Amino acid sequence: MITIRSLHKSYGKHQILKDLHIDFLSGKVYGIVGANGAGKTTFFRCLAGLEKYEGHISADLYPLKEHIGYLPSEIYFLPKITGKEYLTLLIEARHKKVQNLKEQNIFDLPLDQYVSSYSTGMKKKLGILGVLLQNNSIYILDEPYNGLDFQSSLVLTDIIQRLRSKGKTIILSSHIFGSLEETCDSITLLQNGQFNVSATRENFSELKRQITEELLYKNLDDIFPL
Repeated sequence: MITIRSLHKSYGKHQILKDLHIDFLSGKVYGIVGANGAGKTTFFRCLAGLEKYEGHISADLYPLKEHIGYLPSEIYFLPKITGKEYLTLLIEARHKKVQNLKEQNIFDLPLDQYVSSYSTGMKKKLGILGVLLQNNSIYILDEPYNGLDFQSSLVLTDIIQRLRSKGKTIILSSHIFGSLEETCDSITLLQNGQFNVSATRENFSELKRQITEELLYKNLDDIFPL
């Protein structure tokens, strides 16, 4: 379980996150939605131990960051590194041995080639595979569906469901609400740096309607009044 209380984050005088309170349980999938700039990535980076913050983040696992697999929305790859070398670095970072990469290459990536030769979608698949092979207890996935083709999106959804069944905690964001509807037990709207509203599966349709009204129609009405 992860408990977050009174989480604040600012860059200088610009406050990004404002008094966030939320709990994440094992064996559950949580979706975080919000407009660009709402603070989703900053929240994930605080949770992953990559940003300093004010407030409290506590968990059953300690140190928390060593049990988190974090997939950023934009993955950085070292120059002149092959797919195999990248996976090896991530696996060894968790003090685990590299085994059977060929068999575990679920996306059929050309692991002996330089990552610089990969397409955007292939890079996203490599990042996902690296996080999975670390065998973490908690997964933070920032826009994991971006850049994936239809088949790979189906594979990712199945992976998330399998992780849930193993008692893992998964926290993800997506601009594709349908992806969250298929995978999440709970979806929370992050708006203006605050958790505005949360919904469980039976109330996803109402949350989608509310998000559409608040984040879409009010902007379109200024340009295309009905």
